Amino acid sequence: MTGRLSVVVAGGGTAGHIEPALAVADTIKQARPQALVTALGTPRGLEGALVPARGYPLELVPAVPLPRKPSRDLATVPSRLAGAVRAAASVLDRVQADVLVGFGGYVAVPAYLAARRRKIPIVVHEANAKAGIANRLGARFADQVFTASGQTRLKGGTPVGVPVRQQIAQLDRAASRASAREHFGLDPHAPTLLVFGGSQGARALNEAVVAASARITAAGVQILHAKGPNQTLSAEPSSAFEGRVRHVVVDYLTRMDLAYAAADLALCRSGAMTVAEVSAVGLPSVFVPLPHGNGEQALNALDLVAAGGGLLVPEAELTADRLGEIVRGLLCEQRGTGQGALARMAESALRAGSHDTAEVIVRAVLALAEGARRG
Repeated sequence: MTGRLSVVVAGGGTAGHIEPALAVADTIKQARPQALVTALGTPRGLEGALVPARGYPLELVPAVPLPRKPSRDLATVPSRLAGAVRAAASVLDRVQADVLVGFGGYVAVPAYLAARRRKIPIVVHEANAKAGIANRLGARFADQVFTASGQTRLKGGTPVGVPVRQQIAQLDRAASRASAREHFGLDPHAPTLLVFGGSQGARALNEAVVAASARITAAGVQILHAKGPNQTLSAEPSSAFEGRVRHVVVDYLTRMDLAYAAADLALCRSGAMTVAEVSAVGLPSVFVPLPHGNGEQALNALDLVAAGGGLLVPEAELTADRLGEIVRGLLCEQRGTGQGALARMAESALRAGSHDTAEVIVRAVLALAEGARRG
């Protein structure tokens, strides 16, 4: 075993698995600057771009999707999984891992099985209200299990929220608003709607906001709109109002902290990471859950909506009329009084948000590492 702490974080595929892993990695490095933190992923996920950009080494193992229904692929799963477990074990051996921290995704199953084989302590974090297959497996033999909320059914789970990067957790939206709006070329004083659909965008959100753009901007509300790098808008949105740009469209937001600071209200999906971030910064949000998968997106937003920090609109009900009515009702009221429903939503969101989740997880990681070294 090396003299310095070595932790492997395993989470891949979507930003919802990767960003919590990176938030924990950052907190480990703050607590133990000499620690080695290695990310484990697969070649098919966003980790190939996100992890190196944050300065962490990335090790790849083969992706082994587990079929949800019987298929021809099912017969090949055991051999492919065995190969992925061997690859993950090789990484754990090479970096002399003290602890594995898993966040779900394709990489998590081989990582959990490899760590169990090597008798390396395992920490599991489940960000979604409905746990995925990988974390349900890992929780069976993990040393510590954390969940986003009490509604997540996972063996031995302790609700702690979702870890978010400190750039978000420590954001003061009011103090950063003017510079954030300048960054995006927005009016420093106009109420602002932020629209984003996750790392790949969301067609339904794009279509609704483009259709409602003219009536929203005519009410004096400007729009910061991340359409997604692979999405094409069905029409050019209304972008001018009294000589100022009011509907700013970008492919992707690399500075989500500035986007949150610029906004008064968000229109977004309800992935676990999105819900965690908007609540951490106290940004009122209109959630439009992805209507596919196992329904976890609708569940992710329920606690925050129940607390008064957001609204939930099914995708089938997201029309231009409905969106325009919501935005004008909240943002035009806020412009006139500075109080009312929007201010109450912001306060409720901030109270519901988690701000020290990464620290809680890292304390458990360090305790397990120290216990393993003594043992």
